Amino acid sequence: MDHHPRIHVQIQDEAELTLCGSALTIGAFDGVHGGHQALIRSAVLNAQSLGVPSIVYTFDPPPKAVLCGARPLTSIDEKIERISALGPDHIVVARFDASYRARTANDFIREIGRLSPRVIWLGSDFRFGSCKKGNPALLASHFDTRILPAICCESGEVVSSTRIRALRAAGRFLEAERLEGWSELPPFRGSNDNGGHHATA
Repeated sequence: MDHHPRIHVQIQDEAELTLCGSALTIGAFDGVHGGHQALIRSAVLNAQSLGVPSIVYTFDPPPKAVLCGARPLTSIDEKIERISALGPDHIVVARFDASYRARTANDFIREIGRLSPRVIWLGSDFRFGSCKKGNPALLASHFDTRILPAICCESGEVVSSTRIRALRAAGRFLEAERLEGWSELPPFRGSNDNGGHHATA
């Protein structure tokens, strides 16, 4: 049976999702590339081991598209489809508009608190709140926060949306596809040893 996560479009306080426990991962997930896939799978596996729902919290449009003019790698529909294939129980999509961008890091922490995360999985470069004042260390002062190391390709290069975007712009589409990791997506397997390390406050 196909897994169909519940999709919540969260606009400030207008459509709150409130849970009694969860394993959460947060990010732009633009392209849902190999690094993003590893992060989402870690959260899903951790949720299964804890017996709580798994949540992917993402943004539309991606922050870099708004702040830096970067062209998104996927539409929101395609991003949701790719995330759904990785098996989370919930997907929360926050509308990254001017009002959302004005929210403070503490506003974001209060919102995340409604999801009652037992654990939060992040990439090391995650930032949040106006002027990007929030970071993994700040989240770790409130929640059990795990940082997944960057994923590298065979050449040793870090897999990133920025790199994939540059490869596409240069017409190197096969290389971009390899970093995206969707042409030969491995089956969903894993153990409870998710490979991350604790963030420290």
